[in-house]
Amino acid sequence: MATGLKKLKSKVAYYYDPDVGNYSYGFGHPMKPHRMRMVHNLVVNYELDKKMQILKPPRASPEEMTRFHTDEYIDFLKHVTPETAADLTRNHEICGFSTPRLAPNSPYKVLSGEDCPSFEGLFEFCSISAGGSIAAANRLTSGESDIAVNWAGGLHHAKKREASGFCYVNDIVLSIIELLRYHQRVLYIDIDIHHGDGVEEAFYTTDRVLTCSFHKYPDYFPGTGSTDDTGMYKGKSYSINFPLRDGIDDESYQSVFKPTIQRIMDYYRPGAVVLQCGADSLAGDKLGVFNLSMKGHAECVEFVKGFNLPMIVLGGGGYAVRNVSRTWTYETGLLVDKELEEDLPFNDYLDYYGPRYKLDVPETNMENHNTREYLQDIQQKVFDHLNNLPFAPSAQMRQVPNDPWEYSDHSDEDLDDKISKAANQYYEEPEMEEDDYQSAYKNRSVRLNGRNRTQNLQRQKRRFFQSAQTSGADQQHTHHSGCGHSHAPKPQLDDLLKLVVGPSAKRKPISHTPQSRLYDNSPEYL
Repeated sequence: MATGLKKLKSKVAYYYDPDVGNYSYGFGHPMKPHRMRMVHNLVVNYELDKKMQILKPPRASPEEMTRFHTDEYIDFLKHVTPETAADLTRNHEICGFSTPRLAPNSPYKVLSGEDCPSFEGLFEFCSISAGGSIAAANRLTSGESDIAVNWAGGLHHAKKREASGFCYVNDIVLSIIELLRYHQRVLYIDIDIHHGDGVEEAFYTTDRVLTCSFHKYPDYFPGTGSTDDTGMYKGKSYSINFPLRDGIDDESYQSVFKPTIQRIMDYYRPGAVVLQCGADSLAGDKLGVFNLSMKGHAECVEFVKGFNLPMIVLGGGGYAVRNVSRTWTYETGLLVDKELEEDLPFNDYLDYYGPRYKLDVPETNMENHNTREYLQDIQQKVFDHLNNLPFAPSAQMRQVPNDPWEYSDHSDEDLDDKISKAANQYYEEPEMEEDDYQSAYKNRSVRLNGRNRTQNLQRQKRRFFQSAQTSGADQQHTHHSGCGHSHAPKPQLDDLLKLVVGPSAKRKPISHTPQSRLYDNSPEYL
C-alpha cells in the first residue's frame, strides 16, 4: 500500500455477463473465454458477491466502438463469420471486404491468421467485453463506485483498424476515453507479460494518458516496448516501458514495480487509474515465461488500490485457466477487503483445481535472468524519463458533453410505466398565475419533449380562439364601456390555461392597473 494514505472502505462494482463463457476461439486455441465463468463461480462460492454490487453490463454498440476503431473495421467484425472469413480476409490476412464505406479490394490487415480467428458470435463477444469496460468507466464517473471490475476486459493488443494478439476490440482504450471526459489525467498500468502496445499506440501523442507497462522484451510478442519508446509530440515521455527478462520472481518484480508506480503517482497525479491484470505473467502459464506467484501478482493490485483513486480493474491474458480463476478471485477478495480461505469452497468446476484444491499459485524453480544490476539500470532510465515530465500537466476546462443516451446501471422495475410516460411526453406542470402566462407559454416549447407536442398545443390554441369567436358571433351583446358599440366577448384566460395546463389551473384576481391590462393588446391574446 502507498505510504502516508489512509485506507478507506471502497464501493466496488463487479461486471459479469453470463453469456461470456459460451464463446470459443476454436479447438486448440489458448484463449478460453470459459475462464470468466470459472472466476465468477469461485467469486460467488466465496460469497464475495455479498461484499460488492454485481451488475450485468449493457453490450457495447457499434457507435460506442467507433469512438476509437474505424467504421470499416467495426462493420467488418459485424459481418465476418467462419464461412465468409476466407473471402473477406483473403485467407485470414488481408481484408477485401466491400461496403459503401470501404472501397472494393482495399488492402487492410484485419484478422491475423491463427491468433485472431473468426468464430461464431465474434461481434457479440466483443460487445460484452467492451460493454463491461465502458460501463465500469461510467460507474466511476457517476460516483456510484470507487472501484469497478471487468475480468472479461483487458484486451490490450487491438489496434484502431486491426485485430492482434487474441484481441479484436480494445475495451481499455474505450474506457479511458470515457474517463477523460471527467478526469484531466488517467494512468494506465499493465502487468500482463505482453507489452500493452494497442493502448500505448492509441495515446502515444497525448499527455492526458500515461501508460506504464511491465512486460517481457525482447524476442517476444508483440516485439515492442523498449525503454526508448517514450511517446511523441505532446506525449513525449508519457509512455513508460519496463522490459523484463525470463523468470522474474515476486521479490524482483516488486523491487521495480512499487518505486516506479510511486514515482509516477508523485509526478503525474492522475485522477483515475486503469489496471490491466493479465495473468499470463504467473508461474506455469502456457505462454508465459515469468515466475510470479498468485500473491506476488495480487500485491500489485493491492499497492495500486492503496492510493485511493477511482480504479478500473480489468483482465487480460492468462492461459492456464485454473490459475487465472484462482488469481482473479483472490484479487477480487483484496478489492473488497475480504481475506479468503486457502481451501477452495465447493464449486461447479472443482475438478479443475486438483489435486491440491487450494487457492494458491506458487512460484517454481525457474531461473531468474533479471539481475539486480539489470533492473537498477532499467529503473534509472525510467526515472530519467519521469524527471523530464512537468508536474501534473493540466487540460483546458470545458463543459462535459452530454451522453446521447441516458445511462443507468439500475434495474428497470417500472419499465412499462417509464415507457408509457415517455411515449406521452409526460411531466409535472407547475401552477401558473396570469402574470406569468406569457413567459411560461414562450418557455413551454423548450421544456416539451419534441416538436410534435408544441405544434399540437398551437393547434389547440387556434381551435380555442376560433370556437370562441364563432360562439361570440351568435351571442353578441352590448357593453357599456363608453364606446356604444357591441363586441364579441373575449375568450377567458382561465379557459385557455385549463386547456393547456389542465383543470388544476387557478385564476388570480386581477387588479385594475395599467400593467394588468397588457393582455388586452398582446399579440398572444388577440
